Order: sequence, then structure tokens, then C-alpha cells
Amino acid sequence: MEVLREKVEEEEEAEREEAAERAEWARMEKMMRPVEVRKEETTLKQETLRDLEKKLSEIQITVSAELPAFTKDTIDISKLPVSYKTNTPKEEHLLQVADNFSRQYSHLCPDRVPLFLHPLNECEVPKFVSTTLRPTLMPYPELYNWDSCAQFVSDFLTMVPLPDPLKPPSHLYSSTTVLKYQKGNCFDFSTLLCSMLIGSGYDAYCVNGYGSLDLCHMDLTREVCPLTVKPKETIKKEEKVLPKKYTIKPPRDLCSRFEQEQEVKKQQEIRAQEKKRLREEEERLMEAEKAKPDALHGLRVHSWVLVLSGKREVPENFFIDPFTGHSYSTQDEHFLGIESLWNHKNYWINMQDCWNCCKDLIFDLGDPVRWEYMLLGTDKSQLSLTEEDDSGINDEDDVENLVSLSSSRRPQLTVSTAFETRCPNGKKVIQYKRAKLEKWAPYLNSNGLVSRLTTYEDLQCTNILEIKEWYQNREDMLELKHINKTTDLKTDYFKPGHPQALRVHSYKSMQPEMDRVIEFYEMARVDGLMKREETPRTMTEYYQGRPDFLSYRHASFGPRVKKLTLSSAESNPRPIVKITERFFRNPAKPAEEDVAERVFLVAEERIQLRYHCREDHITASKREFLRRTEVDSKGNKIIMTPDMCISFEVEPMEHTKKLLYQYEAMMHLKREEKLSRHQVWESELEVLEILKLREEEEAAHTLTISIYDTKRNEKSKEYREAMERMMHEEHLRQVETQLDYLAPFLAQLPPGEKLTRWQAVRLKDECLSDFKQRLINKANLIQARFEKETQELQKKQQWYQENQVTLTPEDEDLYLSYCSQAMFRIRILEQRLNRHKELAPLKYLALEEKLYKDPRLGELQKIFA
Repeated sequence: MEVLREKVEEEEEAEREEAAERAEWARMEKMMRPVEVRKEETTLKQETLRDLEKKLSEIQITVSAELPAFTKDTIDISKLPVSYKTNTPKEEHLLQVADNFSRQYSHLCPDRVPLFLHPLNECEVPKFVSTTLRPTLMPYPELYNWDSCAQFVSDFLTMVPLPDPLKPPSHLYSSTTVLKYQKGNCFDFSTLLCSMLIGSGYDAYCVNGYGSLDLCHMDLTREVCPLTVKPKETIKKEEKVLPKKYTIKPPRDLCSRFEQEQEVKKQQEIRAQEKKRLREEEERLMEAEKAKPDALHGLRVHSWVLVLSGKREVPENFFIDPFTGHSYSTQDEHFLGIESLWNHKNYWINMQDCWNCCKDLIFDLGDPVRWEYMLLGTDKSQLSLTEEDDSGINDEDDVENLVSLSSSRRPQLTVSTAFETRCPNGKKVIQYKRAKLEKWAPYLNSNGLVSRLTTYEDLQCTNILEIKEWYQNREDMLELKHINKTTDLKTDYFKPGHPQALRVHSYKSMQPEMDRVIEFYEMARVDGLMKREETPRTMTEYYQGRPDFLSYRHASFGPRVKKLTLSSAESNPRPIVKITERFFRNPAKPAEEDVAERVFLVAEERIQLRYHCREDHITASKREFLRRTEVDSKGNKIIMTPDMCISFEVEPMEHTKKLLYQYEAMMHLKREEKLSRHQVWESELEVLEILKLREEEEAAHTLTISIYDTKRNEKSKEYREAMERMMHEEHLRQVETQLDYLAPFLAQLPPGEKLTRWQAVRLKDECLSDFKQRLINKANLIQARFEKETQELQKKQQWYQENQVTLTPEDEDLYLSYCSQAMFRIRILEQRLNRHKELAPLKYLALEEKLYKDPRLGELQKIFA
């Protein structure tokens, strides 16, 4: 403040000297100029002013009538705290400091707009902007990071435009009111978001500046939806395989080089023409998408949040637009300038030139040349004072402490039960460039739909390309449904936990034996199945982690044999023509005995084997069996012959040439073929079961409710109510035990008089007699209820016997339900009566023991002693 005072004095002295010189020059010029010239200049100035006024009147500011209104007249201030309606002496002192600072700033910078320092709140009370911030850490884990906080504010609130787009608002409502009504302008959005970010540990500031038309109006129609941006795929460089010493040389290329060069030139010309066409098309689209010139460009007031690097491991400074929740670089062209910024401790004015938007701004708030601060003593101030000046800053430190004191009078921010709805009324629609994003609150839709992204082909959003739907809390673990309208391909994505361990299901139709791809969570399956691809004629399966090292199975089907009777796919499976199986390398076997591929040609009755290739070999062994029936037409057993096995072995061995070895191998393969055919049949049945299950799940779309969700979980709610009821009954029993059982009988005697032996005996007898009578009355009451229920049940049974023939099924169901409930009540009454009979003598003896030990009946102890 001392520096500001010195600046003010110097500027005032300089202005006085300049004013005196201007007045002297004006007086001399007036004496020298003729009167006619002065009249012409006056007329010219008036015409210029009229022309300027005419041009300014043509500029009209239109505010859409569909946007919601949020004024002080729509706010109920009766339930607001007293701190919202009045200012303490310390707050009044802070406002005086702010007024003084504003006057000095206006004097030093007359060409700058007035500062946004102390707007009115909803109670028409001026409040310093730094005191409107209330750093709060929300009790939700998902609101701990900046991106989730920004998205929550964007979804939870409804945007209300500024009354005047060229000026900051005259009112700045508290975040408590904004959260309650779920409405606000850009300053309300920024205040709430900044309070949450500071409470989460970020170095955040509210910014008062200027933004583009799209930014101020939350117009995202020229922005690409973030959900449509595909992440960049990292291209892995293929490692070059070193050539082996002994390799086969490739055949000589006999093609003409001239023809190849001509073909390359032709392809290059085609590609150049295609690039030119695409570039022209892109330029045409960009011209069509280009925004119209804004007459108020650079003048529209907007507020956003600045996050500085340092805290919470933030690597660099960035902006957050509270309307959309998106982050932007400080170099972004949407942000056109900054007037001031503030946090919950201080207020800074930007003294840098914004001719190049915010691209050249340096956000070193400790630099007093670039950022003029209002209060001393903050952590951003880098002013170093000598020991002689330390005594003069006590008042300034007290003023700086007023901000935190004033903020502490405001209650902590709380989000009501509307936190789960997120969006106002549970739904929000955002229009992007060629895309529309719809959001719903969890459990609002019966099918669990929480978000839908529709992508369009044109800017008018008429031709749909694809639809993505996100789900939550589905019992079938469905997470995402992707529908491609061009190819009519549907893809369902599941979270872990599906009964069939589904991960992805791609299909065009839910009819069996159609094109589809099903991916599984292989760790949740016993057979290690990862993926299954099905077409009308083939089925391909991929495995991993199996003990038999199976990695691939491909089955080809032939046309189904038509039957005269109607049959399903289960009773009339497709005939298998060919089965191909591939295996991983089994290190426990030598390569020449480890099968790499096995092909069962069922129709041709052949079996082909290909073994793994050894590392030091260039080819692998092969073997083919001609499978024949075990007996001929006469019933004679067929003997294995050498022509039934055709083999190629890299290193022939003696035992593989024997017919016994070949016979045993063929018998083993026949068993394996039978097993493979059975597994293919089971795979077909599993596909049918999955399709049937998916149809049932889509029809039911049941939602799961967490056991911790006490509002929606009925079982948890019933359990909690039962526990509360038990605790209440336990409390009543404790209160009953603490009751004075002698009070009604002692009231009959004169107060303060010592009991005689005869009176003590009489009191004891009366108390026991009364308690005994109450036990008998309770037993009689239970017995009466038991007899009443029994009589009513007998009457109902008699009525049923008389009208049994004419009763409808609904009447019989009602009768059976009544009988079941009546028998339940009778059984309960019977149990209560038996339990009362067992406990009544024990209660009587317990009361007698208490009376004997009661100090007020001390004469009884003397009698029994």
C-alpha cells in the first residue's frame, strides 16, 4: 500500500503540471484561431458523434428466452444464515479497504474497466469476492481430482447467461444457494468450482476476463466431442530378424523395372489427385463450419478457473471452463484477456497487455510489476521489507487476516441427495460437432442407461452414423452398447461377472447360426476359451492356458439334412465337414512328437498331422492317416496296412515305421476326433444358450442395488428397521426395569414415615398379588386372542366347505392366503402363551427377591433373619 500511495502522489503531481500546460496552450490557440474555423470543427465533431451513436445503436444483444432465469426474486432467503444478511465490523473494514484500492486503481488506470471487488449477494449485502470462496473437500471420493470436480459442476448446474454480456454481474450468489437451486452464471460456476478445487488441495483462482462467443454461450457445436477422439495408437517397430547363414535364396525378379516405375508414377498421380480432392473438401467443410464474425469479440465478459502448477503434482498452468468442465492451455485462443483474479486469500489485477490474448501472460503472482495485489502478507507476495519497515505492516496483516475470518463465517458447502442425480431433473443434453451427448442419473432409466452418444454424418445432425450407450448397475454386467448404423453391427461390452463370462459380443442378428463374434474372460472359464467367431458355415475358437496346449479350433459345417418333422437346432445339428486344431508348443515333448496342427477331414475320412519344427530344422514332420471302418461288409476285422499311413519325417525313426505304432496312433486320433466333434456340438449348444440368456436379460434389464445403498436396497432397509425396532424394544425393557415397582403402593402411606413390620409385609403381599394378577391377565389376553383367531379360521373353513363348488380360482387363492396368515398368527400366539407360562413363575420369584433386598422394606429382612 505504501508503494501505491507514492505512485498516486507522483501521478497527481504530473497530471497537475500537464493540465496547466494544456490549459495555457488551449488559451493561446483560441486567441489565434478565427471564429469560423472553430464553428466548422464543432459541426464536424457533432456529425462524427452522431455517426458513432448510429453505428453503436445497430449492435443488438440478443439473449435467448429459453434460457432459465436466476434472479434474487426467485431465491428464498428466509433460511439463510445471519452472516449472509449482515456484515461484521471486520467485514466492513475490508470493504473500506477494497473501496480505497478501487479508487486508487481508477485514478492510476482511468482507461481500464472498474474492478469486480464487492458485488451484492442474494440478500443485497455487499461481500468481498474473496470471502465468497469457501474451500471445501467434498465427502465423495470421486470429487477429489480436478477433472471429476469440473465435470460435476458442469453436469450439476444449469447455465444462466449474464444480464449484460459486456459487464460483470451486479450480484454474486453464494455457492450454498447455487448448489440448492442448481443454477448460476459463469461467475457462480467458477466460485463453486474454485472452492472445491482449493478444498482438494489445488492452487486455484477465479478469473474475471473476456472470452469468445462460443465460450460465453457454452456453444460446443463447433467442438469435437472428447468421447469421439480415439487415442493415438503406439506403433511398435518390428525387430528385424537376422538372416540365417543357410537360407534359401529368393527367386530372381523377372518383372520389368520400367513398367514398375510407370505404375508407381500412375499411383502417385492418383494419390495426389485424391489428396487434392480431400483437401478441397476439407476446406469447404471448414468454411461452412466457420463461425460468423462476432460484433462483440473481445468485449464479452466471462469467468473461468486458473490452476497453477506446483500443488497436487500439477505440471503446468491450465484453464478450466466451468460451463463444460474441459481443460484448456493458457495459450488457447478462446480466452481473450484477463482483468483480475482472486482466491480465498487475496485479489490480483493483471497489469500485462492482452493484445495477443492470454498467450504472452506470465502467471507469476508474486511479481508486483505484472500483478498488482490488494493485500500484503500472502504466500504469493515476494516483497522483502527491512527490519525498519516491519513495524508499519501490522495493519496490513490485520487486513489480510480479515479475508480468512470473513470466509470462516460461511457454512461448509454440502451437496444434498441430489448428488446422485448429477444433472438437473436427472437429464442433460450437450450438442457437439456432428454429435449429441445425453446424460441421465443412475437408476433414472429402468434399463440402467446413464449416457448415450449419437454420432452424425452431417453438420445438421440428420444422418446417424453410430450410437454408443453406457450402462450402470446392470445385473447382466452390460457396460457399453455400440450400434453402427452403416453396417448394422451391434457390439455389447460387459464387465467381469457375467454368468457366461462374456467380455464382448458383436452381432447383426440374435438369430442362431449368423455372423457373430463373442469374446470371453478366459480366466473365468474352465476351458480357457478367449474368443469364438461364428458364421453360417464355420465356427472358430481361440484358447489360452489349457493343459492340452490347444490354441485354435476351426470347424466347417455342411448343409443341414432336412427332416420331415419340425426340429430345432439342438435336435438337428449341422453336419461337421472339417475340424482344424492347433496347439502351442509343449516343452515336455520333443518337437518331432509334439503335434502343431491336427485336421480331421470327416467327410473324406482322413486325418492330417503336422508337428512342430525344431529350431535347427527348416521343415517339420507330417503324417496323414486314411481312416477306414474297423470291419468290412462281411464283418471281418480290417488289418492295418502300410498304405493307410502316409508320413514325412525329417529324421525317420524305427519305432514310427512299425504298423503297431501307426495303428495305436490312428485309434487314439479316432477317439480324439470323436471328442472334438462332441466339443464342437457343445459349443453350438452354448451359443444357443448365450443367445437365449441375452434375450431374457434384455427383456428384463434388472438392476443391482448395493447393500450399502440404504435408500434403494429393500432388504437392507428392512434389516435396518428391524435392528432399530429391536434397539427400541431393548430401551423400553431397560426403562421398565428401572421403574419403581413400589411407588404405587408407597403413595398410599404418609410421606416420610418409617414402615412398620406389619406395613412392610402388607406392601410386599400387595405388590406380589398385583404382579401375579397382571401375569394372569396377560395370559388370559393371549388366550382370548388365540381363541378368537381359531374361531375365525374355523368359520372361514366352514364357509369354504359350503361354497367350494362355486368358488373361482381367485377366491381359492385368497382363501389359501388367508389360511396361511391365520395359521401363522395362531402359531405365534401359541408360542407366546407357552413362553409366558414358562417365564411367569421366574418373573414372580425375581420380583420377590427384589422386594426382599429392597432397603425400603428393611423390616422384612429382620423377619426372615
